[in-house]
Amino acid sequence: MGRCFGRLRLFFTVGFFMALEAKLVQKLSQSLLMTPQLQQAIKLLQLGRLEYIEAIQNELLENPVLEELREDDSESKPAPDQQSSSSADESPKEKKEAAEQDPGLSKDTNDSPVDWESYLENFTDYSGASTPKGFVDHSERPSLEATLTKEQTLREYLVSQLRMSDVEEADYIIAITVLGNLDRNGYLCCEYQEIADQTGKPLEDVERVVSLMRELDPPGVCARNLGECLLFQLDLMGKADGLEARIVSTHLDKLEKRKYDAIAKEEDVAVEKVYEAVKAIQALEPRPGRPFADEDTRYVTPDIYVYKDGGEYIISLNEDGMPKLRVSPYYLDILKNSDDANGENRAYLNERLKSASWLIKSIHQRQQTIYKVTESIVKYQRDFLDHGIEKLRPLVLKDVADDIGMHESTVSRVTTNKYVHTPQGVFELKFFFSTAIKTSDGDVSSSSIKEKIKHFIAEEDPKKPISDQKIVDLLAADDIKIARRTVAKYRESLGILSSSKRKKLF
Repeated sequence: MGRCFGRLRLFFTVGFFMALEAKLVQKLSQSLLMTPQLQQAIKLLQLGRLEYIEAIQNELLENPVLEELREDDSESKPAPDQQSSSSADESPKEKKEAAEQDPGLSKDTNDSPVDWESYLENFTDYSGASTPKGFVDHSERPSLEATLTKEQTLREYLVSQLRMSDVEEADYIIAITVLGNLDRNGYLCCEYQEIADQTGKPLEDVERVVSLMRELDPPGVCARNLGECLLFQLDLMGKADGLEARIVSTHLDKLEKRKYDAIAKEEDVAVEKVYEAVKAIQALEPRPGRPFADEDTRYVTPDIYVYKDGGEYIISLNEDGMPKLRVSPYYLDILKNSDDANGENRAYLNERLKSASWLIKSIHQRQQTIYKVTESIVKYQRDFLDHGIEKLRPLVLKDVADDIGMHESTVSRVTTNKYVHTPQGVFELKFFFSTAIKTSDGDVSSSSIKEKIKHFIAEEDPKKPISDQKIVDLLAADDIKIARRTVAKYRESLGILSSSKRKKLF
């Protein structure tokens, strides 16, 4: 028994050391290495127009071998010394013949001084203008920067009123702290005690200063919630004790759900009175800071133009404003004529040259890929381009990827933040991809169904809005059978309220 146990222990020991044995094994496999150049190409592919231009500008700053190709670079202009030499080589006989052809040249300008003010009295340029009193220099006028304006913010508007108000200097720090805690809608987004802790002032002083600031324009500013905002405005209108104020202070939840009958019952008034009070409340401004929103309007610049020429659609990439890059001839000449074969400068320029060449290649590949994807979309969505959104076909990324021989992820990157101008309007490339709804006549795009729902609701009677079930029945009449919950989902995605909230009672 002892010998058997010893053999077993020896077997396990040998097996343990065999498991830790080091071996060299050859294995052939394929793997994709994400080199920095490949990462840069993928990043450029998914950038929108503004981000793409910004990325190119950054590359121009970082890489000295890259330079932007200007339109006037190819134009040859004569040198000033050539111009002067050509005029000096003219013989007196040639000058005389030219003077006979143009009598204005026969007079020598050196003989009589020119009256430039008389000459320029009917002309205007960037530096001066003629007036009945003589020539006036424009440099005395304000610069262009001094005439530019910007939108006034809510904080600036309130500060200008505070400076003309009766707020004492000791309370000014409280007022500025209150302004710093206003959100974009003009609401005070902190408690009075927090302001007191920040300023080190008593709570009574904070409440007093906030009460003074509520009298500023716009009405309702510095309120802590919607109810306070509406009550302040009603107070300024002299309706602090009216039915409107009671509805806001007590029945704001019922007002949101349009339960006018319940409000009339609890207030013991006729429903018509409630309707009149609600009309007055709807005329108030729930967000006092709305007119001072500091959002700049950003207009979409299409990346691709698709227009119809005869019976065919032509695709044109929008190159306006896009930097055109090239490798600097100056640095190429340095590399060719440099005697230092292994110097640090030459190695650095070689590295920058490879980076610039790869970037230019990536840009060309990006433009070609965008063109191919757009060309495939135009082929699939020709009915949409001819007739409108109701003819939009169901389309997925795989369809376009198989058509152009690329991966779905590549198509997804190309269609991100890219816009196309078509005869039907400007759309994002992702707009053309939608799921399919099966009907008796074939598949229908979900986008075209949303457009039908929007059309049905636009034509409804405001006093009798159609329900989601009614929309289901109308779609079924067009051989489109979908569930009511699907209609509700599409309606909510369009930002359309339910029929009960769309109903106008007065």
